Amino acid sequence: MKKILTLSFLLLCTLFIAQAQEITINGKVSDAQGPLPGVNVMVKGTTKGVITDFDGLYSITAASDATLVYSFIGYAKLEIPVNSKTTINATLEESAQQLTETVVVGSRGQSRTKLQTAAPVDVISVSKQAINMPQLDVGQLLVASAPSFTAVRSQGGDLSASVTPPSLRGLGPNQLLVLVNGKRRHSGAQLISSATGGSANSVDMDFISLDAIDRVEVLRDGASAQYGSDAIAGVINIVTRKGTDKFTANYTAGFYTNSNPDISDSNISESDQALLNDTDGIDGITHQLGINYGTSFENGGYLNVAGTYRQNEAAIRPNISGATPYGDSYLNNERTDAQGNPIITNPELLAAQTAGDAALAAELQTDAGLLAARGLTARDISTFAGLSPSVLGVVSYDLEIPLSETSESSFYSFGDFGYKSGQLFGCFYRRSAQTDRFNFDLYPNGFRPQMTNEQTNLAFTGGVKGKLGDWDFDFSNTFGTNTQRLGQFNTFNASLQSASPTEMDLGTHKFTQNTANFDLSRYYPDFLSGLNIAIGGEFRIENYIIERGQEESYAAGDAGFVTATEDNQPLIGPDGFPLEGLDGSPLVDANGAPLVLPFAGVSSYPVLQYSPNCQCFRGFAPENEANAFRSVTGLYLDLELDVTDKWFVSGALRTEQYTDFGGVFTGKFATRYSISDNLSVRGSISNGFRAPSLQELNYSHTFTFFVDLEPFDGTLYPNSSQVAKTIGIQQLQEERSTNIGLGITAKLFKKLDLSIDAFQIDIKDRLFSTGNFSASDAPVLEPLIGSGLASFRINGGDISTKGIEIVANYSDRVGEGMLNLNVSGLLSDRTFEGANVPDLNTELTDQELEDLYIDRAVIGAYEQGVPNTQFIASATYSLGKWSGMLRGNYFGEIARIDDGIGTLTDANFPNVGEQGYSDQTFSAQLTADLGLTYKASENLAFTLTGQNIFNNYPDLYRSEERGFYLYGNAQQGSLGAFYSVRATLSF
Repeated sequence: MKKILTLSFLLLCTLFIAQAQEITINGKVSDAQGPLPGVNVMVKGTTKGVITDFDGLYSITAASDATLVYSFIGYAKLEIPVNSKTTINATLEESAQQLTETVVVGSRGQSRTKLQTAAPVDVISVSKQAINMPQLDVGQLLVASAPSFTAVRSQGGDLSASVTPPSLRGLGPNQLLVLVNGKRRHSGAQLISSATGGSANSVDMDFISLDAIDRVEVLRDGASAQYGSDAIAGVINIVTRKGTDKFTANYTAGFYTNSNPDISDSNISESDQALLNDTDGIDGITHQLGINYGTSFENGGYLNVAGTYRQNEAAIRPNISGATPYGDSYLNNERTDAQGNPIITNPELLAAQTAGDAALAAELQTDAGLLAARGLTARDISTFAGLSPSVLGVVSYDLEIPLSETSESSFYSFGDFGYKSGQLFGCFYRRSAQTDRFNFDLYPNGFRPQMTNEQTNLAFTGGVKGKLGDWDFDFSNTFGTNTQRLGQFNTFNASLQSASPTEMDLGTHKFTQNTANFDLSRYYPDFLSGLNIAIGGEFRIENYIIERGQEESYAAGDAGFVTATEDNQPLIGPDGFPLEGLDGSPLVDANGAPLVLPFAGVSSYPVLQYSPNCQCFRGFAPENEANAFRSVTGLYLDLELDVTDKWFVSGALRTEQYTDFGGVFTGKFATRYSISDNLSVRGSISNGFRAPSLQELNYSHTFTFFVDLEPFDGTLYPNSSQVAKTIGIQQLQEERSTNIGLGITAKLFKKLDLSIDAFQIDIKDRLFSTGNFSASDAPVLEPLIGSGLASFRINGGDISTKGIEIVANYSDRVGEGMLNLNVSGLLSDRTFEGANVPDLNTELTDQELEDLYIDRAVIGAYEQGVPNTQFIASATYSLGKWSGMLRGNYFGEIARIDDGIGTLTDANFPNVGEQGYSDQTFSAQLTADLGLTYKASENLAFTLTGQNIFNNYPDLYRSEERGFYLYGNAQQGSLGAFYSVRATLSF
């Protein structure tokens, strides 16, 4: 008997141990027609899960007594107990109640699918789609997936090329709130140009590793009352991967074909066409490595780590400005220094004249002849646009650990660290013909300045979530900082001449944000059909810093000045004639006599007025330095009620207190009603706000801009400056908005999801930048700005945007494979409703002041700078070891509106020879993308992708505007076709 009890005890222990131990389960998921790829297989009650491969196969580790949950769009959910089995095959049945992804953004209540929300939400499954996508970053992937989302990549453009700013519904990048796992993401330190008019600070989505992302939720609805400032246009919530129990790595190599379209029938000259065809073949070669590893802990926690490394070589697209490279005075050795001594700029000409070769001498007195003699082509002295060379590295993690085996609470943390370095084009070539920017010793043939931007980015969130009695709680702190160190090479300060460095530190910008949140929510299932109450608070601290660059980058030297060495010294050169200025004219008085410097050692005169500052981009000077702080305190109340099984309503109230703005109050109401199981209507109304960022409040800079290739220096002054106060510019106020949405959602034929949503957004006091005021426009500014120009940021006017968004998804088995079709589109209209022009201290008429306060180019950029119409249609088909994606992209018309009257010269447009605006409408564009994947084995897949595979370029700029770009840039861009190959390893 004792032996029997002992054996029974040992058997029970063995069974207990076997029940508790982890085992590996393999299996195959099918439907009535065959294997199903892409099925979610989860361990019930945990975050552990995998996705079936092209053959419907899966492998997962779970406790021997666990339960596996199988789910897939269009099929009923299936649960199967493991019961110590190591092989489990599952067959899913089609369901009229089609399963779709549940979403988090826009709600603090019970999970809902994207067709059950009261406001439109796009769910882009990055972890599933990325393998067939040619896009290598999350911003461009979203552009290819959601037509309401835009992210125009600057092809040159100074610091604008450092960031690809995201925007929604054609509004500004800073009118879109970006969250990561529901927590506010910090923006970049710089103000950058926006395709929709004005400048904006923006979240840099490059610093969020594509391999770390599970899905992206795009809430296309105003949400200031739910999430606070910046959510006027909507919210993007990036959801990171959890413990995947899998290691994946992918390597991508790609390139641009650099094949120019046929423009033989254009008005571009043969020599300029030769310039465009003077290429080295393929360019923009890109290498990207991505990794992800996740593991689940036995106690229910997980850890996921990911990383991305990307290296882009330059993709150069030269301009064809046709500007004179040298000029007559250079070609004929007629330049002099400040003392009147000749500068031999064309020694080749002297040699030819000495040798008596008249024909060669004549050739060397032309721009083309001297370029050829020096082995240069038009490309060598052209301005570059295109894709700047850059390096990016990002590492990230996501962690959750239960506080104890019995507690329902857990500690969580996620974050990332990134570094990005870029060498930016964005500068006009400085020609030797530009005498105020000339130095023969340093740059005999002129120079092409290039900027550098080295960024470091850090984001960290830590928190505790769980239960407090019957309430769910979430306490967290999120810290984020972005630092940008700006520099320049191939440049110099002309006012220092040969004493100037050719590489300079321009200054450093830093933005830091710390946000603490405490959220409570409780669900009452017995109150009508379910009530969720959420309350919470937020405390945010922000800091913005501008540090000066090195002195030579902003200094005004005296290299072009002559100081008297004796009293009453005439300005006469060594040849006995009056000294000449930069334009070659003699420096004489009204009677034609040389100018005289009366006092030795004191009197001086700017004989050669060389341009001061670092060329192309002035360094940040002491007067530009800033160190600004502010804090924001917010409280919210959020209610969601299922009145019946068919009727859902929600409301939110929020108040926020800014230390630099005072208080704001916002609210939102949304509802959804199910007419039937397959048809619902929904709608929302809200008011919102966006407080000016610290960057908008404190940024200032002196810059060089060009009109007909002639340089002018202007300064953007902060509203707190003496210059702004003198002319009468007021302090910035918050933008205020009203958002109305109405839509329907439907499930048709059991396979088709359809949503149609209309929206109207009205924004008062949107922030813009003024035109450039001169001392002649406002004489009160003359003591402060002299011959310079001044501009300011303002609450310039009221705007509106309205439109209809359509999203349709269809999934079904075709043959032995699975077909997914998606069509989405945006039809919109953006309108500048009118300028809010105050009384300013100027000499301008009311109409002249309005035209300068908000110029027509800024209005045009908002109304027509990005497409108002856009459609995306894609098809994905999986069969066995193969998977393919084909996508078509339609970009509607855009327009460029000119800001200055000039002589019209392009014969392809009306009114040639007259004075007018060189406005232009760019025709609609159609491009195609392709992805094809072959799974060579269980662990290895190869993918071939193409973006814009037919190498479609947008319209040429009219000839008057070909100073920097040759093609329009705000549709598909002008880089042409991009092809890549990718290897993906997983185990």
